[in-house]
Amino acid sequence: MSVAAKTQEILSLARSRAVQDRERLLLAIVDLCDAGDSANALMESPPVQGLLSSIFMSLVVEAERDIRRRLSEKLATASWAPVALINVLALDDIEIARPVIASSPVLQDQDLIRLLVEATVEHQIEVARRPQLGAPVVAAILEQNEPAVLTALAGNATARVTPGDLRRLIGASERVAALRTPLSRHPGLTDDLARELYLWVGQALRNSLANRFRLDQAALDAAIAESVREAHGGVQHEVEGTVVFPKEDEREDIEKRLLAKLDAAGQLRPGYLLRALREAKLSLFIGGLTTLGRYDPNQVRKAIDSDRPELLALACAGVGIDRSVFPTILDLVRELNGGQPGGGAEGTRRAAGAFGPFSPDIARTAFVQAIAKV
Repeated sequence: MSVAAKTQEILSLARSRAVQDRERLLLAIVDLCDAGDSANALMESPPVQGLLSSIFMSLVVEAERDIRRRLSEKLATASWAPVALINVLALDDIEIARPVIASSPVLQDQDLIRLLVEATVEHQIEVARRPQLGAPVVAAILEQNEPAVLTALAGNATARVTPGDLRRLIGASERVAALRTPLSRHPGLTDDLARELYLWVGQALRNSLANRFRLDQAALDAAIAESVREAHGGVQHEVEGTVVFPKEDEREDIEKRLLAKLDAAGQLRPGYLLRALREAKLSLFIGGLTTLGRYDPNQVRKAIDSDRPELLALACAGVGIDRSVFPTILDLVRELNGGQPGGGAEGTRRAAGAFGPFSPDIARTAFVQAIAKV
């Protein structure tokens, strides 16, 4: 049957109110998808587009699952497909939604971001795997911080992932082991990022990273081993099998040397600060935040002891700590610092505003200026 004849059949079926004709209409449109460029041109014409928009939604709602699946597969690459229809199919069961999420040119960044908010984790994973994923969608995935979705993003070599995005994924790999292998193979990985990732991966991936980026594996392994010993053991030396712990001033000196070594090796990252707090090492957190932000230690201490948690939030934003992580940091700091920084729930609300749509450099500058007025 010619395209013109097929079109006449579609128009005739569209005028019918019979249930069986409605189903035949859907199948006829599906078949027309295979008719080539001439059919595409016809489907993009205003009269047919108007027809599609007016009837498609009710047809799809009433259609059986198998027909919806076939429709999704056929429309996955169609540029003429009605926007509303593609969005409905994208929210359908994952087996139906997968083709359009992966390939539909109709879906825009805002549609994909809506899927990240409204759809299941399975749908979100398909969004993260979509080829040529745009920067706004990547940012939304990082903001949600769902491990399975982050892992899918890490394996998407065509997504528009910046070095800063990769650094956040590497930071997440401390707790999400599944991220490590795809990140080690990511084409956007640099020498500096490889050194950061090196800390969290197993021996096989360490060897792979060392070979790919020509890292000084012996030096990195030695720095990591010494950092772990100093940070977690807190041990100065052993005498006849007896563990001797350092005095407070000696501990502070050890922490300074540890932070300096981690910083020099490129291994001091925002995730380390949260780890220090979880181990009840407030002074290590303060030193790490000071080192990462190149702040004056007195500035950080003043922020922590104030009744304005937004100051600490600015300092954290200035070193790349994520908005979603800060409430945990604030709770831990308050627990270790006698309830400071104060401000209560209202202060916590104000602190959220420190993570605005601006860069860490701007947040860092704002912190220095704000703390000078305290």
